[in-house]
Amino acid sequence: MRKSDPNAPGTPTIQVIERMFALIDVLASREEAVSLKEISEKTGLHPSTTHRILNDLATGRFVDRPEAGSYRLGMRLLELGNLVKGRLNVRDAALAPMRELHKQIQQPVNLSVRQGDEIVYVERAYSERSGMQVVRAIGGRAPLHLTSTGKLFLAADDPQRVRAYATRTGLAGHTKNSITQLPVLERELSKARQYGMARDNEELELGVRCMAAGIYDDQSRLVAGLSISAPADRLDESWLEKLQATANEISSALGHKPPTARLAA
Repeated sequence: MRKSDPNAPGTPTIQVIERMFALIDVLASREEAVSLKEISEKTGLHPSTTHRILNDLATGRFVDRPEAGSYRLGMRLLELGNLVKGRLNVRDAALAPMRELHKQIQQPVNLSVRQGDEIVYVERAYSERSGMQVVRAIGGRAPLHLTSTGKLFLAADDPQRVRAYATRTGLAGHTKNSITQLPVLERELSKARQYGMARDNEELELGVRCMAAGIYDDQSRLVAGLSISAPADRLDESWLEKLQATANEISSALGHKPPTARLAA
């Protein structure tokens, strides 16, 4: 692929790259092949310039020519996209946004994933005397129905799976606030689906409350939960918007296109 347009001496490399991106954006906006004339019109580039750059992209398999005079995105982009997707790691994607959220609220921020009937904490941002740090929460586990993130995962299950979970676990409680009855849990999960977030009201540990929002991948699958935990009398409802925005940021880094944000009343 050329670094500059040979018919336009002195054209900066950055300008050629910008034109390439503009052409790719036009092709990405359409499912079907696009004519050279339409691509030229939409980008504002001269047809001869458009043709030259598209031919260079076709040489690298970034663009295909299904028939003369028309173009579409090529398989090389799919290959690179799959390579990037395979290297994406929710923990890596979450680290910087978790740090930033912690700076804003000065309370622990947790990242957890589901393993069977439990959630496992895989990352945590919190403060010490030396300042905010991120530590690895190795193997910390908790039942799904007693945690805010766990409720998000249960809310993503169908009713039959939720009932099967209740049968397997017996919905054992840890505190006087723990949800131990299936009808109560089902109502709680309905709220989680409605608002896109879930809560732990001193159900796992007395004196500690949590709120959680989901993290989704490019297939809109729930892959993790981001939660804020705080002393029961210090959990601030204004943190919810920040929490959901941070979870959406991490999801976007994983390729997810989040729906319109929903806030709990």
